[in-house]
Amino acid sequence: MTNPVRRCEPNLTYHLYSRCIDKKNMMKHDKMKDLMIKVMNMALEKYRFELFSYVIMDNHFHFFIGTLEEGPSISLIMQFIKAQYAIRYNKKMGRSGPFWNERFGDTIIEESDDPEMAFNYINCYIINNPVMANYVTDARNYIYGCMFFYIDENYISPVKLTYHKYFLNFGISFKDRVKKFLDFEENFRKKIFPEYILHS
Repeated sequence: MTNPVRRCEPNLTYHLYSRCIDKKNMMKHDKMKDLMIKVMNMALEKYRFELFSYVIMDNHFHFFIGTLEEGPSISLIMQFIKAQYAIRYNKKMGRSGPFWNERFGDTIIEESDDPEMAFNYINCYIINNPVMANYVTDARNYIYGCMFFYIDENYISPVKLTYHKYFLNFGISFKDRVKKFLDFEENFRKKIFPEYILHS
């Protein structure tokens, strides 16, 4: 069975995800998550694209990436990230063979009936992935995600991040945007975690 043709165009917003081989926790240790940070920065230096949010989990990752005019295709960006990570991981661990379970998955926000709602919902999903996986009870306590980028104007991210236009639409000032973002994020948490309503 052949894989479906991937839509690779500029000016699209992609939710991207990929898992380790056999869904093993091969990125469990911090040094392996730090390695992904390094590779992401390599990709941002090599290619023109925007990274809106990310989370690195023990056996998978989620990225929100925007492609640009005269920039590479999303396939080239992801091929670079996944290949460079696998090469470096195998070298560090003295292993050979495939690292990733399958080709990366993607969802294009602009194909949604309501792209703005889809972006903000999936952004909260990415940010709260460690909460849903029971790593932490609050996304603020997970260092391999980007919650603070959306709530602290002075936050220095280990990876270059860009605010998507749909986050900027939350308000004129950063303070206004944070308030709307936190309201949206709280509603997301209440929907995903019904028990959260009892404690909020």
